Amino acid sequence: MENTTYKSPFLQEAQARGYIYQSTHPEALDQAFLEGPVSAYIGFDPTADSLHVGHALCLMVLRLMQRHGHRPIALVGDGTAQIGDPSFREEARALMTVETIAQNSAGVARSLRQFLDFDNAGSSARMLHNAAWLNRLTYLDLLRDVGVHFSVNRMLSFDSVRQRLEREQGLTFLEFNYSILQSYDFRALNRAEGVTLQIGGSDQWGNIVAGVELVRRTEGKQVFGLTLPLITTASGAKMGKSAQGARWVLAEKLPVFEYWQFWRNTEDADVGRFLKMFTDLPVAECERLGALEGAEINEAKKILATEATAICHGRAAAEEAAQTAMATFEQGRLSTSLPTISLARQVLAEGLPAYRIFVETGLVKSGGEARRLIRGGGARLNDVVVADENQMITLNDLSEDVLRVSSGKKHHVIIKPE
Repeated sequence: MENTTYKSPFLQEAQARGYIYQSTHPEALDQAFLEGPVSAYIGFDPTADSLHVGHALCLMVLRLMQRHGHRPIALVGDGTAQIGDPSFREEARALMTVETIAQNSAGVARSLRQFLDFDNAGSSARMLHNAAWLNRLTYLDLLRDVGVHFSVNRMLSFDSVRQRLEREQGLTFLEFNYSILQSYDFRALNRAEGVTLQIGGSDQWGNIVAGVELVRRTEGKQVFGLTLPLITTASGAKMGKSAQGARWVLAEKLPVFEYWQFWRNTEDADVGRFLKMFTDLPVAECERLGALEGAEINEAKKILATEATAICHGRAAAEEAAQTAMATFEQGRLSTSLPTISLARQVLAEGLPAYRIFVETGLVKSGGEARRLIRGGGARLNDVVVADENQMITLNDLSEDVLRVSSGKKHHVIIKPE
């Protein structure tokens, strides 16, 4: 983690929130932020039709730039997605069709609008698509104009490339070109939009440095790179992932309540850190809340969940999710905001083994997974831990004419048909 002492307000707050991992020319970058509005970009390749919590740190940095009067650019990588970023992957990504890329790009664009203001006349964010210039690029032009500035020896030294080769998994020539195209993006944005800073995850350091060098060599300008830390939980899990998969930001991919619940289930040791990183609350308030202990830390988790959800889904939806959680898990009342499924009355009349209930809800994919969930103490029916995987669940187990089924971070309600 970089320990430079910054003078510019944006970098001071970014550092205080734990956003900065490393940067090129930190003193000059600091001076650039002091001298006037800086245009910076982050790329989002459309590998799925929604962004997820793993993208949240990048989105929060762009939000912070906008609050400080700088100019954030979100670049949808519908051009580079035709190759796929090989960084730190064990094998090549499956190539997507043009139709899939277009569909995913639309979902990414909608995700970005949930976090950034693209209609602010003062410091409006911009959304661009790199297919606009990459699709027009001819291969010979790329070789003569850009390729001549890249050293194969240097590219082979990038950690993301070196690790792949050391594992003898190979790297296709197609993938090898990704770094060149990302560098081309930086130059294209510098020429057209005056962008002087590229921001990305720490796994993008090699690609970002390559772009900085390309702009310096071809344009004679100093530009900068800044990377964000890889976020893991206190227990070592990768941020934004769970046993149920990615925590999507679009409501049709993940209900708002479950997004709220993801943040509510933050580990105690992560609360203060995540408040600083994933909410707009003042840093001092985040630190105060993160220092709470005992039962009080649970109140801080609710604040984290509500504030993070408000950024993504709006204040009203976040507060509704908080009220749903209180009604369901604290007051024991049924909330109609929970995801629901139907199960035939006759099935429950005859009885169903507890492990089968979890399969029917879709919380798990198989009976074996359900049995492991129950044996691990992670399964609850009507907020009571299930002790016996073969316990027969019948109509007598309904509460308020429903059966609440909970598994880890996911919560469903089975509604009995009339």
